[in-house]
This record gives sequence, C-alpha cells and structure tokens, in this order.
Amino acid sequence: MGSVFSPYYASAFARRGQSVDPENHCAINVALYGAAGKRWAMTERTRTAVERDRRHFTVGPSNLHWHQDYLSIHLDEVCAPFPFRIRGKIRVFPKALCSYVAALDDAGHHRWGPIAPCARVEVDLERPQAHWKGQAYLDSNEGDEPVTRPFRAWDWSRASLADGSTAVMYDVRQTNGSERVIAQRFTPQGTVHAFEAPPRREALPSTLWRINRSIRSDVGSTTRVLETLEDAPFYARSLLQTQLLGESVTAVHETLQPQRLTALPMRWMLPWRMPRRFW
Repeated sequence: MGSVFSPYYASAFARRGQSVDPENHCAINVALYGAAGKRWAMTERTRTAVERDRRHFTVGPSNLHWHQDYLSIHLDEVCAPFPFRIRGKIRVFPKALCSYVAALDDAGHHRWGPIAPCARVEVDLERPQAHWKGQAYLDSNEGDEPVTRPFRAWDWSRASLADGSTAVMYDVRQTNGSERVIAQRFTPQGTVHAFEAPPRREALPSTLWRINRSIRSDVGSTTRVLETLEDAPFYARSLLQTQLLGESVTAVHETLQPQRLTALPMRWMLPWRMPRRFW
C-alpha cells in the first residue's frame, strides 16, 4: 500500500508531495522460485480496486484475510513483461504474534515490525502447479517519506536457528553518513532477545547489476552465495550459507540501494515490470 518502488507514486509525490493518496498506488507482489520456474508479478492498482478493513485487504483480483489463527492469501496475478499467470492459495500460521517495532532511520520516519517471525506456510498454487509446506516469516515496513530520502543502502537477513527461533539483522547506511544496526532473535513463544551483531563481512560477490552485498556473520566463518534469486538494478535477494550465533545457517538475504531509484533510466524501466491498472 503506497508501493515504495512505484515510479507512478514517485512521480505523483514529486508533483504533489504529501497530498498524494497512498491507496492510489497499491500492489500485491509475488515472487516464485524453484522447480516450477521463476515468476514475478507486481501490478499496481488504484484505490477503485482496493478494499480494506481490520481483517481484509483486497487489491484487484487478489486478497489477504486474517482468520482466527492464520492468514489466508488468494492470488490471481499476471507477470510482466511476459504474461504468465500466478493463481492459487497460501495460508500462513503464526506460532506467535509479535508487537516489536524498530526505527530504521535516526528520525524514526521509517519503521520495521515483524508480525509473525516464526510461522509455517501451506502453498497450493494452480498456475503454475506447485504445492509445498514449510517455514514462513511475516513482517511489515512503513514510512512517512520516500525511501530514497534517508537511506543510502541496507542489507537485511533472516535465518532460522536450531531451536526454532528466527534471527533478523538490519545493517543500514544512511544518507547523513551514520549507520544503524538492528539484531534481534524471535522465539516461537513470542519473546524477543537482542544480540550483538557480528562484524560486517564484505567478501560477497557483487551481482550482475553491480549491487555490493555484505552480511554480518561470526568471526572466522565463511559465507557463500547459494543462489541469487533476484538481481535488479537497485535490489538483490539471495540465499546464503553462513554462520550466526555459533550455528551454520541458510539465510535469506536482501540488499537495497534506493538511491538508484532516482535515476531517470530506472523510471523508464520499472513500468515494464510494474504495470499500472485501474481495475
């Protein structure tokens, strides 16, 4: 809601500032990887295609709904620029709900909060045909200004530990020159424990778009990239094999360089992957 990467939202914000309606720039982003092949969809829609209340959120043909003890997601999206269909159902079962919130910037204009950092998921897709069950993670980000204002870059990672808890790290570099590091461990029982983030490791290879990735991992350990899932001009998502809190873990890792979003060529490229609809 108020899609942070939307070129349409950025253009409207540049013209009208805070008076822009975020509900006029909403999308359900779906990214699939694995045996069924990669599929990626993010169609932006206007407020005429959006409905929401405390338990329900609809954007066009897709919707999310909170039930008594789980979140159901019904997807009916089309990829771009190649129009592959993504259709099916997902159910996310939190082991505990979390109320933790942390500021990502010094001014507190951008905030991150895990909703269900320890959860399980059931995926039942019709197109492409894919079915699986496994671990899940659910969080939220919100901001009062464009993401390009306070952030130069950040690295984010999460990893499941042997006791069922989830370790999350934010390594944020701000445009004012200061850095901000968040390192929290969330248990299946709903408790939260801060831990000391290990040193930043700069040894990860850059992506094809020259995104410089880094991760904080245990001293003396080796980190390797298992797979680069997304390689965009401003963003990379990867699977890493690393060591954290004395354990060998497989981590989901993301690097964001939001300043690249301001480049004019990027504004021309994004609509090919992020079309806009009015229904």
